[in-house]
Amino acid sequence: MRKIYFLLIAWALCLSGCDLDKLPETNFTDAAFWKTETDVRAACNRLYDELQGFSHDTRGDELVRTAADNVSAGSRTVPSTSDDNWNKPYTRIFTANNILDKAPRAAIEESVLNRWMAEAYFFRAYHNFMLVKLYGDIPLVLKSFDDPNDPIMYSGRTSREQVIQQCYKDLEFAAEWLPTRAKLPEKDWGRVTHSSALGMIVRIGLYEGTFVKYHNLGNDYKAHLKKSIDAAELLMKEGHDLYPNFEKLFTFDGEGPKNLENVFVKVYGPNGAGTTVHGNARAMENSVSITRQMVDLFLYNDGLPREKSPLKVTPEKSFDDALTNRDPRLKMTVFSLGEDAFKGAYIPFSNQHGYGYSIKKGFMMDEWITVGRETVDKMLIRYAEILISYAEALYEYNGSITNDQLDKTVNKLRSRVGFNVKLTNDFTTANGLNMLDEIRRERTVEFIDEGFRYDDIMRWKIAEKVLPTYLIGAKFVDSETSKLRKDLEARLTDSTGKLKGKQVYDEADMYVIELADDRRFDADRDYLYPIPLNEVALSKGNITQNPNW
Repeated sequence: MRKIYFLLIAWALCLSGCDLDKLPETNFTDAAFWKTETDVRAACNRLYDELQGFSHDTRGDELVRTAADNVSAGSRTVPSTSDDNWNKPYTRIFTANNILDKAPRAAIEESVLNRWMAEAYFFRAYHNFMLVKLYGDIPLVLKSFDDPNDPIMYSGRTSREQVIQQCYKDLEFAAEWLPTRAKLPEKDWGRVTHSSALGMIVRIGLYEGTFVKYHNLGNDYKAHLKKSIDAAELLMKEGHDLYPNFEKLFTFDGEGPKNLENVFVKVYGPNGAGTTVHGNARAMENSVSITRQMVDLFLYNDGLPREKSPLKVTPEKSFDDALTNRDPRLKMTVFSLGEDAFKGAYIPFSNQHGYGYSIKKGFMMDEWITVGRETVDKMLIRYAEILISYAEALYEYNGSITNDQLDKTVNKLRSRVGFNVKLTNDFTTANGLNMLDEIRRERTVEFIDEGFRYDDIMRWKIAEKVLPTYLIGAKFVDSETSKLRKDLEARLTDSTGKLKGKQVYDEADMYVIELADDRRFDADRDYLYPIPLNEVALSKGNITQNPNW
């Protein structure tokens, strides 16, 4: 953390002449600051400026690029110096701590102060949770500091349970003092609310409850699930609802306080302008594609999965055979053959990366033509997550879920897109389905390319099953692509679904993106990230490395 300290000092110096309305000063040389509510509000703006922008998470089995992801493939090594995974969350935690320590200097009423302190508490919990997901036990830093020799610089690791409990404490304070969605002034759109804090408790409680359960950590996993359930039930009373049009949800149509699905967003503003926060807008030049594994998770129109539905087309004779008679979200998520795409009509295997299924979800042609990227606000928590998390937490907590609870959660998501086959207890029993698997399936297909899949396979402890295997792409049909068979045939399955004598799939001419022999996952090591070597060395022995790294 000593490196982070010096980065923060450099940052403080470069900000000394900045306009607070554009980039607020929340640094160590601020004796004249922290006088008014305006000062504290300006300081809190930095918390939003530091939010991560859009990115495609290729660490799981969901998305692929032309080059293998070193986390997904199991080829990463221990970083010698601190990287963004470690540095950025701690930098942002120090920003929050700086506000929490210095905002009380301002001459403002306690209730007003608490409203802004609540923002800092929210973001401290947000970033501590990010670190726990990556590293498990982490140094828990709860104060700011001016001295590079402060003992806090050499803090050891705090148990993940203690860190998570601190996250709950911070978020409960935030939930108490932040304005509700209904009372947030429209000019403050994008700032965290009472709902945002509850939403983070829902997310953390579900993640930690299931992680503790499936990794056999010995803590009371049900206590975490109960936190998630209770917070979800409170949030469901806050007036949120699903946006009626799933396809428009991820465009400019879905922006702003009138969209009741928004719980916590990173604001870019119209065409990326006029906003107090910034970052990388979503680059939708088709830099990644979706694996066949994800396509296969979408149900058929009869509510059955691929391995059970008589609606499955086999053998597939066209690229689109895999997309027909499916949950409507599938065609809202990937491009169909000939559909108007980023560079004219969509042609499989042409002008795309990874040779999987090209992402349509969230794509806006007008934005692409105008600026070559998309600047729609990024939804960090949306109400759909609360509903499906509530369903999963209920089932994990009780070992069952009622049909009424399914109607309020899973079936509400399905109804939004016109998928009118309900998930019920009778349906799963009659068709030999597993209720928990179906709830997980619903979560996965709803949130493709929204940054959930890797976290989910970590907490469900299924990475050793789904990562070190063949990653399969799209169906190759000679007449439907400009690519030549001879250029791809080394990676196409044969008439029996085999590649190089090994069974890969049950269809011919499926493009294999990555070979199983090139992928690995060590269940005794890879569920946690390695801590940068310099952090271990500079901690005077207080920080120990994660197991087997």
